[in-house]
Amino acid sequence: MKFSKLSTKVCAVLALMLIGANGAAKLYATENTYLEDLPIEIELPSLKEGVTTDEEKQTSETQAPPTLSEEELTSKFKEILEGIIDKRNHYLLEGHVEGLKSLYNTDIKTGLYAFEHEEIKSKYLKNWADKQGVTFKDITSTLHMRKVRDRKDGLYGMTCNVSTEFSYSYNDDPETLTHFKLGTSHYIHLKQIGEDYLIVKEWYTDPFADSLDITNEKSEEMKNYIVEHHSPEYVADERTQHAIDYAHQYCGIGDGEYLFKYNKGYLNCNPRGGDCANFASQIMHEGGKFKKNGTWNYTNDGTKAWVNAQSLKNYLVNSGRGSCIAKGSYKEVYKAAYELRPGDIVAYEKKGRITHVSTVTGLDSKGYPLVTCHNTDRLLVPYDLGWSNKSITFHLIDVHY
Repeated sequence: MKFSKLSTKVCAVLALMLIGANGAAKLYATENTYLEDLPIEIELPSLKEGVTTDEEKQTSETQAPPTLSEEELTSKFKEILEGIIDKRNHYLLEGHVEGLKSLYNTDIKTGLYAFEHEEIKSKYLKNWADKQGVTFKDITSTLHMRKVRDRKDGLYGMTCNVSTEFSYSYNDDPETLTHFKLGTSHYIHLKQIGEDYLIVKEWYTDPFADSLDITNEKSEEMKNYIVEHHSPEYVADERTQHAIDYAHQYCGIGDGEYLFKYNKGYLNCNPRGGDCANFASQIMHEGGKFKKNGTWNYTNDGTKAWVNAQSLKNYLVNSGRGSCIAKGSYKEVYKAAYELRPGDIVAYEKKGRITHVSTVTGLDSKGYPLVTCHNTDRLLVPYDLGWSNKSITFHLIDVHY
């Protein structure tokens, strides 16, 4: 549920990552961490061992390329990183493990860990597609480079935001495409090795991290039910359409001028524990025109029912502004989920606590609910993607517009 500024908690976690046992680092983050303002000046362990001799220093100084300005450095590495991410998307799409591996320096632990994470993610996407009866058709990314630092000896550190669009189609209807977007924030080290730049370190807010290490819920019965389902005839009323429009505009990966931006009229609550409930409340109020009250309200930072996922879910059900359609594991609720319509809420419970909420803002060609939310930022994403494992309890909430 975090996407923006680095909190004290994450600083502590990052510090442990960087100086942990044997120098190992965890190279991705769950939705409980974020990276927006990670200071690139953080000193990381040197990737080159040993002491440089006077002769090496003299050779290095003689052969050193001219120093690039900050603007030139950013432009250069934006192009380089875009090329790497384009290749990675292609290899993820094809399940090409050796291709993925070629983008990383796996001789270094951090590079190996980064590669292994992407390998697992590739398998997860394939498993989810098999469960769903779909095929991913394309993966493309838009990159905003925030900062680049020359760390010497061919090593460069950078932070960037990435909006990645996925498209899929059901196997019995290959011509009808569904598109969704994910917004991620990355901290990357590239090392020049020969003519190529390889990833030697990567840390980012991964929307799939909560599902990667757990057996996915899937069966032939599920697949058949999903594939044989038909999308309902649905037209949003005026209030609901305004809620949908607001969600798509301010989700953080909206089109045009709204790319990588939230509504500045509201506090970004990521540093305080997550912005998902704050954004869901905004969608209901700004878009759906739900009136504020003493319990559910926003002043400078919002009441608990406005900004806290657990409290927002409880408020909706207890106030009569919403009612529970179903609660349970994915296997227990996937049929009932077809009752969800745009404007409704999906809440995700982990270890007895609601840790995330998202708003339904669309249905795919089979009527499968698609959600939009903050941290990590999602736009029209299948509601269980990244959450489809046995440890998650889903709460499906019908919001009464």
